[in-house]
This record gives sequence, structure tokens and C-alpha cells, in this order.
Amino acid sequence: MMNTLAVNQLSTFRWDFETDAQAYADHGFGGIGLFRPKVEDFGIDRSVELLADLDLSVTSLSWAGGFTGSDGRGFNDAVRDAMSAVTDAANLRADTLIVLAGGRNNHIRRHARRTLCEALAKVSIIAEEFGVRIALEPFHPGCGHEWSFVNDLESTLQIIDMVGSPNLGIVLDTYHVGMDDDVLRWLPHACPHVHLLQLGDGRHSPLGEMNRCLLGEGCVPIESIVHTLLDHGYQGPIEAEVIGEDVEPLEYEMVLDHTRGFLDQLTQSKVH
Repeated sequence: MMNTLAVNQLSTFRWDFETDAQAYADHGFGGIGLFRPKVEDFGIDRSVELLADLDLSVTSLSWAGGFTGSDGRGFNDAVRDAMSAVTDAANLRADTLIVLAGGRNNHIRRHARRTLCEALAKVSIIAEEFGVRIALEPFHPGCGHEWSFVNDLESTLQIIDMVGSPNLGIVLDTYHVGMDDDVLRWLPHACPHVHLLQLGDGRHSPLGEMNRCLLGEGCVPIESIVHTLLDHGYQGPIEAEVIGEDVEPLEYEMVLDHTRGFLDQLTQSKVH
């Protein structure tokens, strides 16, 4: 099996960096999806050292972006922040830096898209110099309109096409795009551009806050999505993100156990 199995630090939000890393390694995961505030608290050099000791590869660094000003920052500030995230990603040897477009913020869609493409073009140049891949993550409009005006694979592919940078790709999070009836039809087109496959499940379409459930207990066709991507040659990491009030009361150890079991089953059924 080529794909590194990983967990995103948002899944164990209340733990600190060290506890996350140790627990993921103990549960036999090969990778970790890093959350920038946790890395900043722990320190980049210490993070690099600890992850090397535990033999954990960094499957992603979250997030940069918000170029439309929806989070209160100006365009230049958001671009500068994304550039500093690129250097962090390079130092952490992260597979991919995840980028969020930002909400529409009262712009007309065309203007928002032009702003995003301009930002991605600038950040891509720096990312190429540092050998860092960046990946745009579409967000379900039901829970992410303030995070991203890019909501599906089709519009993400259009933006990648417009920017035209070889190291810009897609984060495909099954929670955000997996409930779209068209998703399986778009996967073959998207697959060559997928830098990171994130697994998330939900009991119903996102509404308001993100509310994921344990993998395999919701209505997202995770197995079909994963198997389609693997059939089309996806060899990148598979990273679980389990977060929301459905899982809030559960012990993190239990969440990690369940996630590990689900991923093992999913990937074993794929070995011919």
C-alpha cells in the first residue's frame, strides 16, 4: 500500500502537539496533518525533531488563505501570511500546504475568483522555489461560506486551470465534497490534481458548524470515493479529520482506535 495513513491535529483539538504526535505514532499512523497554531505553540524546530524521532511524516499543514478579506485581513497581509506558511511547510517537510479561498465577502463571484487566482499565482511562485506543493480545499457551502466561496471540484479545477502552476492542486475532503451527487463523476478529472485525500463523514449535509461523525457512520460514500481515486492512480496520503459535536463527547483514544480500524479495512479491501 503506497498511501501514508494520517490524522489531522484538528481531530484531537484539545491535546497539545506532543500528545498528538505520540498518540498518532502509538496507533500506528505514518503521518500527521499539522495545524499551524499548534505548531507555533510548540515551535517549528522542536516539531521537526519530535516528528523525526517518532518517524511521522507531515501530510499537510493547515491553513493559509482567506485572500478575499472575509476574515478581516487585507489581501497583502493574507498573501504575506501564506508565504510565511510556505517557508514553515518547507521546514516541516510538509507534503502539502492547504489553502482556503476565503468567503465571497460581498464581492461578485468573478471578482472573488480573480482575487484568489492573483493570490495563488503569487504564492505558487514562492512555493515552487521552496519545493512546497499547495492545495486548494473546496468547502461545502452549508458550513463553509465564510471560509471559502469555492465549493465543489468543478470550480476548484477551473481555478487550478486559470492559475496554471504545476504545484497547485486540490485537497479533496470527503466531508465537503462527498455528499455532492456529482462527485463520483468528477473524480477521474480531479484525481491527477489531488495532493491530499482527507476523510470526513457526516450524518447529514453540513449545516452551520462542521459536524462530522466517526468514519463509516455517516452518509458519505467514503469507500466508493477512495476506491475510485486509488483505481485512478492516487498514491498520496489519506488523512482523517474527525471533528464536530457528534464526536465531541468521545475520548480521543477511542476516536483514534476507530479511525485506525476503519482505514485498515478500507485499504485492505483494496489490495488485489
